[in-house]
Amino acid sequence: MAGNLLANYVQVNVMLPLDVVTVDNKFEKVDETRAQLKKLTEAGVDGIMVDVWWGLVEGKGPGSYDWEAYKQLFRLVQEAGLKLQAIMSFHQCGGNVGDIVNIPIPQWVRDVGVNDPDIFYTNRGGARNIEYLTLGVDDQPLFHGRTAIQMYVDYMKSFRENMAEFLDAGVIVDIEVGLGPAGEMRYPSYPQSQGWVFPGIGEFICYDKYLEADFKAEAAKAGHPEWELPDDAGEYNDTPEKTRFFTDNGTYVTEKGKFFLTWYSNKLIKHGDKILDEANKVFLGCRVQLAIKISGIHWWYRVPNHAAELTAGYYNLDNRDGYRTIARMLTRHRACVNFTCAEMRDSEQSSEAKSAPEELVQQVLSAGWREGLHVACENALGRYDATAYNTILRNSRPTGINKNGPPEHKLFGFTYLRLSDELLEGQNYSTFKTFVKRMHANLGYNSNVDPLEPLQRSMPEMPIGKILQAAHPKLAPFPFDENTDLPV
Repeated sequence: MAGNLLANYVQVNVMLPLDVVTVDNKFEKVDETRAQLKKLTEAGVDGIMVDVWWGLVEGKGPGSYDWEAYKQLFRLVQEAGLKLQAIMSFHQCGGNVGDIVNIPIPQWVRDVGVNDPDIFYTNRGGARNIEYLTLGVDDQPLFHGRTAIQMYVDYMKSFRENMAEFLDAGVIVDIEVGLGPAGEMRYPSYPQSQGWVFPGIGEFICYDKYLEADFKAEAAKAGHPEWELPDDAGEYNDTPEKTRFFTDNGTYVTEKGKFFLTWYSNKLIKHGDKILDEANKVFLGCRVQLAIKISGIHWWYRVPNHAAELTAGYYNLDNRDGYRTIARMLTRHRACVNFTCAEMRDSEQSSEAKSAPEELVQQVLSAGWREGLHVACENALGRYDATAYNTILRNSRPTGINKNGPPEHKLFGFTYLRLSDELLEGQNYSTFKTFVKRMHANLGYNSNVDPLEPLQRSMPEMPIGKILQAAHPKLAPFPFDENTDLPV
């Protein structure tokens, strides 16, 4: 019986604090962290997830890496008997929901932007976003002779060489490759640093000279040299109907609008595809899986234009699956898709935002499962209550426990955001312990669940046409029960 039940076990990881390594790249909270990890182990937690900040490790200068603080941290994780998921964080910390510290991308990279500000994502008004380099410079050798992708690859190579002991020992099991702001594969369409507030639709962010030139070239190739980037899509805090682009029968449904949206979303998919291909070469043969994170843009999901998803680069409409295309790209790398807002209920959202987090979660998880991927999830906002945990449990096993073997669908893992003293105190801690046990199908901690094979080489590049076939027809999500059968 326990053997069959074990097939229902969902691994639980906990995200470490953003500042576990200090802004000057030191690991100072040794005793505090050791005590916290001990409590996580006692709660039956499987592993931890941590940002490995580019801005800290390669902060001193090009090709000058300092891994010492992270090595000290990783040793502590290993001693605690926890697995480790490492995020290759090529973005800035600061300026997004929940950011309490400020860790910019390396200064010497930002210095290139003094004379060439187009290395940064840019909105139509010309505002630059310094959180992450525009994907327009992925292949531009502007950074002391290196392209953006070469910088990301060199960083990952150095990580692999310096962290070999933890990779070989099976401590590091997951490499989540940062592909945009907040480590998510998206455009920085809703930056709080530039005045965006929920539930603004955001803006298209493709007006740096590199992306603009790319668009013009593609439009000319398509026989429309006169087409320009959108000038009718409004501003960060607009509602869809305020804009010509997103209004009913607006630009987004015209030939020109569809061409732009296809180009904009395809650029994001190719960006992820190229960097994952390189990451795959770097970690070849390691017993890890590669993963990417997709942002949970649940506002304006209930309206036909899905405006906030579109500006972020997810070309998702009522009749077009904008997430299954991403999932299909991931199949060639056998990569895991990590999604968010697993704790949210529609009933908790304000009606004006036309928000539907539950439907969005069901769509994205179903897209990943249909493509045969490992699917993981996180909560978007910190919660300690049973309602949130029970929603996560429902999303982790949509049709509950199967006593006779694997359930039809289950999450590969769940990451709780995030570790704090508050989580480990009193009622919060006891509720969390119960939650972990329920995620484990009421079984004890088991370190041998879902063992990973050595990483194989990515399959050959998939033509974009084959990726886009996944957009149609848009299938209904798999069935999800209203409530979990194992509540906390």
